[in-house]
Amino acid sequence: MELEERVAELERRMAALEAADHPAPANAVESTLWALEGLRAELAAAGEEGEDGAVLFTGSVRLPTQERYEWQFGAFAERLFDEDWSGTADSFAALGHPVRLRLLREILGGRRTAAELADLDELGTTGQIYHHLRQLTGAGWLQTAGRGRHEVPPARVVPLLVALTAARP
Repeated sequence: MELEERVAELERRMAALEAADHPAPANAVESTLWALEGLRAELAAAGEEGEDGAVLFTGSVRLPTQERYEWQFGAFAERLFDEDWSGTADSFAALGHPVRLRLLREILGGRRTAAELADLDELGTTGQIYHHLRQLTGAGWLQTAGRGRHEVPPARVVPLLVALTAARP
């Protein structure tokens, strides 16, 4: 069984046990380390492969458009340190402009066409907006959805929110 599947199963079991024994406090997600404990259990089960640790990202979100996305990803630390990180530079660079971040927020909020985006203040000309949309599309943060509509690919919604959360001071 893959690490992601095993972590998900452990999280489901732990949530069911905790819900049955104790009602969760209002700030349960912030006050407990349930995801970390599940990851530790998975690392113990992974044996030598997980001895250097791992990272886990997960999320369940409902957008202002009422679309719902759930996602999780885990990676062993040793594999991460062995990889060449330079391949991620374009993806980070695409997020490194305030207009592009605003475009992503607006698209997630339901404004999906260049015309809708051009109606917003402080985004620049239509040509500049198209330039930014191309940058985001090229880096995989956007995809076209027909008839000039843009969307964040479903598999990138939660990772985008994770990256934004991680970048906060």
